[in-house]
Amino acid sequence: MKTVTLKQIAEKLGVSVTTVSKALKDYPDISENTKQIVKNMAKSMNFVPNASAVYLRTQESKTIGVVIPALVHHFFSKVIDGILNKAEKSGYLVILMQSNENYELEKKQIDLLLKKGVDGILISLSNNTNNFDHLKRVQEYNIPLILFDKIAKTVNCSKVVIDDRKAAYDAVTHLINKGHRRIAHFRGDLNPQNSIDRFLGYKKALEDHGISYDPSLVYICNKNSDFKDGYKTAAKLIEDHQNTVDAVFTITDAVAIGAMKYFSDHSITVPDEIAVFGFSNWFMSSVTNPPLSTVKQPGYKMGKKATQLLLNEIENKKSGISSIPQKIILPTELIIRATCS
Repeated sequence: MKTVTLKQIAEKLGVSVTTVSKALKDYPDISENTKQIVKNMAKSMNFVPNASAVYLRTQESKTIGVVIPALVHHFFSKVIDGILNKAEKSGYLVILMQSNENYELEKKQIDLLLKKGVDGILISLSNNTNNFDHLKRVQEYNIPLILFDKIAKTVNCSKVVIDDRKAAYDAVTHLINKGHRRIAHFRGDLNPQNSIDRFLGYKKALEDHGISYDPSLVYICNKNSDFKDGYKTAAKLIEDHQNTVDAVFTITDAVAIGAMKYFSDHSITVPDEIAVFGFSNWFMSSVTNPPLSTVKQPGYKMGKKATQLLLNEIENKKSGISSIPQKIILPTELIIRATCS
């Protein structure tokens, strides 16, 4: 199908190209009747505005870039739903990229988004990211940047997060209140801020309840923090401590479910012999046997909030207004099920 031009619409209606252009942009000096006639004709001729021409005129691409560590993760799928919902309602196209927890790939994706001329970027950092020059380059280009979930404290931009430290503290406190004292922690890698904060919340809950911190009960999962990590780490836990540990708090639900599978395979009953607490409220957590206690993260809301914040900063840039970095902290909720009753 050939591209329909403003000139062709104007010739059909016997008006000037300027009149057609102004009518389609809702200029006030064009009558409502003329606007409607022009728009109806444009629709009937399948007219589509030229994106390149619009960009040259407005310096807007009407696209935003999103970089996440993993598409298959339940939490990030919810975040993406929130981003798409808000962006599409605001007339923005979303370019979605997956870093696969790879810092080098994340850098390349940021470069590509800059070359594509996106109006703003949303990013949740990979577990491997410990250098933030690529993020600072985004800011040097004066492109609005929002970090969400996995963030860098040293990058001066707006962020949307949960209080990982408090969420972990509350989860471990619940285990303690249920009578558990030997509580292991299957943590994420040493680098991501949310992994650090969940570990610190775990440790603080022990200290506040008079339980000595035992570093031998803390295990680092690999950079994926998935089912396999949970299974392997549970095997290591039992090898190291036999049956002296009475609870496990994990970095993600996937790790928790992997651990539960190991316990089941080796006739270690949950929660009678060992309690398990996850993090995220993945849909599978409600259908495990027994159902998994977990921390509910507001993924969908995080996606919408982060996108709204980005769109606000894009509008501020268009208006010549400097955006003051904000940090939005969304609430979490403990979902108590049978793995720690």
